[in-house]
Amino acid sequence: MPDWQKLVRQRLSGIALDAEEKDEVHAELAAHLEESYEVFCKEGLDEKEALHRSFAQVGDWRDLQRRILIAKRSGYPMLKRVHQLWIPGFLTMALSIVFLVTLRKLGFNPRMVSWRDSDIFFYAPWLVSLSFLGALGAYISSRAGGSRGIALLASIFPALALTLTFLLMFPIDMIIEPIIGRQVDFNIVAAVLLKDGIGWIMVPGAALFVGGLLVNVLFSRRLSPQDTAIG
Repeated sequence: MPDWQKLVRQRLSGIALDAEEKDEVHAELAAHLEESYEVFCKEGLDEKEALHRSFAQVGDWRDLQRRILIAKRSGYPMLKRVHQLWIPGFLTMALSIVFLVTLRKLGFNPRMVSWRDSDIFFYAPWLVSLSFLGALGAYISSRAGGSRGIALLASIFPALALTLTFLLMFPIDMIIEPIIGRQVDFNIVAAVLLKDGIGWIMVPGAALFVGGLLVNVLFSRRLSPQDTAIG
């Protein structure tokens, strides 16, 4: 009995898909060829002829690769991005907020550190939790087929979202003030938060990044033996 998985992998070795998508395509095509092979054998053909006719159904393997890529790339790209980035990213952000609020209610207060005439807040228990949450976001993204870059973006999503929110306060303030005819506090709040960006953005972002990077390293090490065996 031919090793259909091996035969399909050899002929589709150059297809540009994620590892999970490759395994899915290989398994589906191998199952189809094996089923055809068994049908031809039951019809009385010898193994060599049954094998030849099974592969003859595919025809041009390069054309098959092209059609598979078109189907994969055009099939629900936004849905894939939702599972690979937005869901793990927003989950990481929501959990980070929940942990921060919980720690405050439990009486854990941030430690103030002076650096270059500035006061930086270090929330040690929260920063530790952020490393785990960054790892969780990257893990969920990787399991959904996300690349290393997408997984890292998912891990640091809370810091990116917070930065964007602060930056948007300035144009929103410029739009709202003329409409309502009086000054709002957006500009003041944004300026204060950006001034303390090291404690509220950079340090938490670094903690999230460390967790995401660790998951990327572990995933790459785990997949390397498998990829080597396939090759």
